[in-house]
Amino acid sequence: MTAPNPPLDMIFAALADPTRRSILSMLLEDDMAVTDVAAPFQVSLAAISKHLAVLAAAGLIRQERRGRIIWCKLDPDGLRSASIWMQGFGQFDAVDLDDFERFLRSELDGENQLRD
Repeated sequence: MTAPNPPLDMIFAALADPTRRSILSMLLEDDMAVTDVAAPFQVSLAAISKHLAVLAAAGLIRQERRGRIIWCKLDPDGLRSASIWMQGFGQFDAVDLDDFERFLRSELDGENQLRD
């Protein structure tokens, strides 16, 4: 279901969504059934399934059918290429993507205020 080496664009696009980042955080704890992944979110099961498909296509998770239940688990190598790419800049030891998103928003808000 996943590409052997998804392009960085797919990985970063998958990480760009806060719901998908939350799902990854949940899967850090343990493997989960799709219905358990969906439980804390205020969206449909179909929407969560689409998020999971994006994460799987990016190589960040794996999905496995066990009987009638689809289980999701982190792919331990999923972030390796993105991590290697970021470490190449020598400035990034560990990146908190939520902090990075807040930083970008504040920068963009600042630019918009300068234009007004």
